[in-house]
Amino acid sequence: MTLPSRRLADLGLSLPPVPAPVAAYVPAVRFEDVVYTAGQLPLVDGTLRAVGKVGADVSVDEAVDCARIAALNALAAVVDLTGDLDVIRRIIKVVVYVASASGFTDQPLVANGASRLLADIFGDAGRHARSAVGVAVLPLDAPVELELLVSVGSTPTIVPL
Repeated sequence: MTLPSRRLADLGLSLPPVPAPVAAYVPAVRFEDVVYTAGQLPLVDGTLRAVGKVGADVSVDEAVDCARIAALNALAAVVDLTGDLDVIRRIIKVVVYVASASGFTDQPLVANGASRLLADIFGDAGRHARSAVGVAVLPLDAPVELELLVSVGSTPTIVPL
């Protein structure tokens, strides 16, 4: 059994600073034992990893990477609120919005970038319900936006591989 923070490090990853909101909202809100994140974009050091529509301007592989980055940004928002990645008990739901070119229907493949990362970090506790939604456009012309709904506790949770 391993702490999620250790799994993250074993993957060669770390959580970035929480991206600043692009409008009038907060990155995450906690209500009792549940944290809801705002939509997180694939921002790296304040810059979008890619821009445009998936299936036209952005390849599926690039979009998968964007989904992973957005998931890391969402986890960073959770940790900013809770103080510790290891208090996450369960990833409940993931919603991935994909700015899609006309006729693009591989939104689930894009969302798998985030889903696989969360399973790699949290094991079975990272398996979640999910929606992968094609949309016309996203803020800042981002190709992907992601929301998390997570259950948290007050003490670290060790999850089996």
